[in-house]
Amino acid sequence: MPLNDEKKNRLKEIPGIDKLILKINNKYSVKSIPKSLISRKTKEVVDDLRQDIVSEKYNCKEQVNSDEIAEKVYKKILKAHEPNFKRVINATGVVVHTNLGRSLLAKEAAEFVFERATGFSNLELDLKTGKRGLRYSLVEDLVCEISGCEAAMVVNNNAAAVLLCLDTFAKGKEVVVSRGELVEIGGSFRIPEVMEKSGAILKEVGTTNRTHLKDYENAYEETKTAMFLKVHTSNFDIIGFTSKVSLEELSKLSMKKNIIFMEDLGSGTFIDFSNFGLPKEPTVTESVKAGTDLVTFSGDKLLGGPQAGIIAGKKGLIEEIRKNPLTRALRIDKMTLAALEITLRLYRDPKQAVKKIPTLKMISQTLNEIEQKAHELKELIDNLKIKNLKTNFVKSSSRAGGGSLPETNIPTICLGIETKLSASQLEKLMRKNTPPVMGRIENNKYLLDLRTVSENETEIIAKAFKNLKNELS
Repeated sequence: MPLNDEKKNRLKEIPGIDKLILKINNKYSVKSIPKSLISRKTKEVVDDLRQDIVSEKYNCKEQVNSDEIAEKVYKKILKAHEPNFKRVINATGVVVHTNLGRSLLAKEAAEFVFERATGFSNLELDLKTGKRGLRYSLVEDLVCEISGCEAAMVVNNNAAAVLLCLDTFAKGKEVVVSRGELVEIGGSFRIPEVMEKSGAILKEVGTTNRTHLKDYENAYEETKTAMFLKVHTSNFDIIGFTSKVSLEELSKLSMKKNIIFMEDLGSGTFIDFSNFGLPKEPTVTESVKAGTDLVTFSGDKLLGGPQAGIIAGKKGLIEEIRKNPLTRALRIDKMTLAALEITLRLYRDPKQAVKKIPTLKMISQTLNEIEQKAHELKELIDNLKIKNLKTNFVKSSSRAGGGSLPETNIPTICLGIETKLSASQLEKLMRKNTPPVMGRIENNKYLLDLRTVSENETEIIAKAFKNLKNELS
């Protein structure tokens, strides 16, 4: 399609790439930004502008403004230079929020990660002998001390821990599981599929709501059965006419049949949450004490550490697992080990753990503590005097998250925000803030749940509203 004179003139008015880059360097602070990025974004903007002029998306009656082009390039440069992995303010009230990074590390753990990540370490060096050592030994003693198990090792997540145990001891053999425990966790990850991938053969017993000891006993076959597996249904509850077999009963039966008894706790914990008025969650210590041969659980989630899968159990079994070639493929790195070690050390004093591990601190917060933060945030926002914006306190419920305590509503105090915009429009704007602020919508109202907001984040939230003052007024 031939170009008319106006289009030709507009194309001629577009500054050269070198001139635009010089203008950007003189006008904006871009010294820390790679030259290649500045050049690439400048070319992209210029190419887009040329296409717009040719396709008549651009008003060709208006002259090309080089300052506007430079500003557009600069905005694109800033956006491209920002990290994709961003800090987010969690005001959703979900403590272990999978989409927002799950558990926060304790300050002590984060500082220790930085120290070990920026210097050399004894990751796989036995300092006593000067020879190669095992990275698992850096945290094994701590797991044993806290849980009471004989030995332990760590892989990259709990799903990997389950897979590794099944692959080591049950490949080609049957694993007996209650039908009511064939769980699916996040991302459509299912126990039966893990078993299939490991080469184990699933043998279901009982019914969805009731399983008895005799079901396990009748399912056992001397040459075929490798393991009794109990799976903690951490992300759902079955209530009403129910029955399940205790750990102690299954432990005795497995010893009698001379097979392995394993429990997958999923979101494991060392803390009794009933002390905070919450439902009782089975602890790792209780599982070990009941006689399980192997127990697997997550390092993050309710434990409050980094993503990891911990296997605690009998020494001979752990040694066999370490020999499995899959162990190398599933091993954790030095930063995870560093974070896990300090997190575990905090558990030596449970009271200190609750104070210093953010997940435990958030779950155990009192309403008075949450209300104080809500008052602080309300005052900060009200002082902005944004037209058409109203704040009020809302009694609501938080969630533990991470597939744990599924039916537990933890009382909380939220700050409700009303503006001329809809709740969904406000949610979208807050999500675009730097850093993004994630609240929740409840009964068509935008809420900020202060349970998951730390004391130093209320000012950041208030600043987000200040940034939106024009849109909200």
